[in-house]
Amino acid sequence: MNVASGANLVSQFFEQVENKGESPFLWSKQDVQYQPITWREAAADVSTLARALKGRGVKKGDRVILVSENRPEWLIADLAIMAAGGITVPAYCTNTVDDHHHIITDSGARAAIVSTHRLAEHFLPAAQKAGDQNFVVTMEPPGIHQTLGFDILDWAAMLDEGRHEHDNIIEAAATIDPDDTACIIYTSGTGGAPKGVMLHHRAVLHNCAGALDALLELGLGDEVFLSFLPLSHSYEHMAGHFFPISIGAQIYYAEGVETLSSNMQEANPTIMTAVPRLYEMMHQRILRGVEKAGGTKEKLFRKTLELGTRRYHDPGSLSFGDKFTDFFLERLVRDKVRARFGGRLKALVSGGAPLNPDIGIFFTALGLRILQGYGQTESAPVISVNRPSNPRMDTVGPPILDTEVRIAEDGEILVRGDLVMQGYWGNEEITNEVLRDGWLHTGDIGVFDEAGHLKITDRKKDIIVNSGGDNLAPQRVEGILTLQPEITQAMVYGDRHPHLVALLVPDEEWAQQWSAENGISFDLGHLKDNKDFLSALAQAVDRVNDRLSNIEKVRHFTLADEPFSIGNGQMTPTLKIRRHVLKEIYGDALEALYG
Repeated sequence: MNVASGANLVSQFFEQVENKGESPFLWSKQDVQYQPITWREAAADVSTLARALKGRGVKKGDRVILVSENRPEWLIADLAIMAAGGITVPAYCTNTVDDHHHIITDSGARAAIVSTHRLAEHFLPAAQKAGDQNFVVTMEPPGIHQTLGFDILDWAAMLDEGRHEHDNIIEAAATIDPDDTACIIYTSGTGGAPKGVMLHHRAVLHNCAGALDALLELGLGDEVFLSFLPLSHSYEHMAGHFFPISIGAQIYYAEGVETLSSNMQEANPTIMTAVPRLYEMMHQRILRGVEKAGGTKEKLFRKTLELGTRRYHDPGSLSFGDKFTDFFLERLVRDKVRARFGGRLKALVSGGAPLNPDIGIFFTALGLRILQGYGQTESAPVISVNRPSNPRMDTVGPPILDTEVRIAEDGEILVRGDLVMQGYWGNEEITNEVLRDGWLHTGDIGVFDEAGHLKITDRKKDIIVNSGGDNLAPQRVEGILTLQPEITQAMVYGDRHPHLVALLVPDEEWAQQWSAENGISFDLGHLKDNKDFLSALAQAVDRVNDRLSNIEKVRHFTLADEPFSIGNGQMTPTLKIRRHVLKEIYGDALEALYG
């Protein structure tokens, strides 16, 4: 393993190029096989593209938007933007025209790099509407030929321009200050318009060093990463992008979540990072396969799970006979499970959202090491992570190297260190609310256990984080639900789950009218079990879902026993619902909606 020590992210890369030279670096699917790009080939393209960007007028501090699925060009473009002195502004492939327009206008970006025709169709109209783009580079032909008021260049043409420039990019990269802004990553905007989180080179380098320190005991060497989470997300941006560069690892780019299983077999990764939703899907798929197989295979699997779970909780609980059985199950079952993940995995790292401890124990019992971490975009993003020698599934581990974490008097988790963001782009007021006296106020409530592991217990803000790592504002969905004539009150639920469900209070006047029209005496308790009544309410929920994004849609609902009120303690004096009270009362019913 070669660990780079560059003073900034670009110099770190070029230093690693000198170490690795013609070794394979970036792997992408070409036709039916993975093909590599060497470190030196990638460096040549980074330098050439950086010279072209500078030739097109990109200078220190200029923002350049990057919209692309995971592929080698993403990494090359990111490094080239920074090498030219610019600031990368990653944007999600799923952004709408309005989303792109907000990011363009808010960041003041005058240039962009976009990958495919499909993504260009959403980005170019936004750029035209913003009216101040200088040029857009497309990795593939955009298929749009009308005049848009700015230049559109394809990737090959841009590289050709760079070959006619003569700046020494490696020397220029060495002058980048670690406190210069490397990127502006926009949050998901659940509390209003998305905010641009400014991260300097030092913050991401701090995270890379922390990740290395946390994983060293795995025996790191020639590591292979499989990248499939969006690189525009701060988690993959560090853990699947810059951390592999820092240790000289190879990166395979998955074709998509639907091909992840086959891509694992092809890449044989040693380290994978993912969000809890992926582990939930794998958990369900494995169990379905076992149940379908039945017979001896199912019995062996269940015994492996039982013994592995007991060993996790209390290794001393296994008798001599249990240990003997477990030894053989290691070969008969666990080796086969590991083979499905490529056969070389040293660790699965979970982040982006809370991991259900039962899911973590499930994989641990099957012989796969899973490490849960914690962080947020504002901390580049990792704050803490479990260590391989002592993983605790109900915690997010101890803080990473050189990171101060303390618990405020009200229980809020505060963080200080080089990992903390510079602030929110162009928003000093909100920055000052979150950054005080050098401490990042996370908005999460937590405690340290006796082993120094951080445990997240609650959130100060009413934000739902689903198992895919997406942040959702419940008030927005609840507000749209209660606009429907059939619904008077609502609470949505879905923390750590793949989708939202809801607790609804039907509008009394509408419910009485529906009862009269259907010849039924009005009784909310009885209506809760009436299929026709529930079907009528479902139509209202369907109308709401038509206005929501996929991650905001309410998939199932149940009805409350009575309206929320101040008198029953389910609302505050200012008429806000008391979520913790409703969860205590209806938690089991809401959980049951997930089947």
